[in-house]
Amino acid sequence: MELREVTAGYGGADVVKGISLRFQPGEVTVLAGPNGCGKSTLLRAAARLLPLSGGQVLVDGADTAGWSSRTFARQAALLPQSRPMPEITVEALVLHGRFPYLGYPRRYSREDREAARQAMERTGVAGLEGVPMAHLSGGQRQKVYLAMALAQDTQVLLLDEPTTFLDIAHQLELAETARTLAEEGKAVVMVLHDLNLALSCAHRVAVLEEGQLRRVGAPEEIYASGVLEKVFQVRAHSVETAKGERQYLFSRL
Repeated sequence: MELREVTAGYGGADVVKGISLRFQPGEVTVLAGPNGCGKSTLLRAAARLLPLSGGQVLVDGADTAGWSSRTFARQAALLPQSRPMPEITVEALVLHGRFPYLGYPRRYSREDREAARQAMERTGVAGLEGVPMAHLSGGQRQKVYLAMALAQDTQVLLLDEPTTFLDIAHQLELAETARTLAEEGKAVVMVLHDLNLALSCAHRVAVLEEGQLRRVGAPEEIYASGVLEKVFQVRAHSVETAKGERQYLFSRL
């Protein structure tokens, strides 16, 4: 997926302005930036949930402006930041991810149910199929919505704050899942607020500020550039763990 000079917003007011980014197969791209800088808006624009006031969203080089929502949904799946809680079971919600492949009336095939089963296993909610969504914890619901996005079986995954409600162990597990999905050839895009997690799991980090792209690059490049200190008004430190892994620490100026 490529965003080419994308400009979009709400009520005639542009929130993101002229942003160009490529989301490559085999890579995890993290969108980072202060609250209100346009990360979620950019993700919604990429998912064609917001009309563009300028620019293009391309998939495999093709402008998606003329695509039907169903055609687009077979290429890219969005896990939005805020979601309703429908009065249905876990399995029924995950199967919603198969809607782009169904006719009317909707009848699930064996393939659809298998895709949902695999997605639930992957996100750790297998065994909860018949449980109503209202009976789940916030973290469990987050995993179910992620399973729905995975069941959609697209080449591009757009995940807006997917670690919300997850404890630290499950945040790390999600980061590992994102890397695995990238290794399988998907383009994974995530909005994350935890800068250490972002720098640890991303192949590339795109830093936004005031609706504009300030810098994009590998985590080491982003750290060394000083853009995080400037944008977030923090002091950044890098340390190496006993396992040889790079960790990042941040403190107030």
